[in-house]
Amino acid sequence: MVRTQIYLTQREAVALKSLASQTGKSQSELIRTAVDDLIDRLGSRSRRDVLDRTAGIWKNRNDLPDFGELRESWDRNNA
Repeated sequence: MVRTQIYLTQREAVALKSLASQTGKSQSELIRTAVDDLIDRLGSRSRRDVLDRTAGIWKNRNDLPDFGELRESWDRNNA
């Protein structure tokens, strides 16, 4: 493990101390758990899950322009 220091607001420090007392876990353990949760939520696995869930959401739409045609019109080589 790597030792680090953080600054907490008064509210955060009081709440963390209370949670540690209620759960029987150390403040450090609660902070590590929170950091792990944040990493999982915002990390690459989470992004991959979002991409997987949203893949193809526009495939049956008929009100969108032909994006291939649109990209060709932007291509500087076709000017």
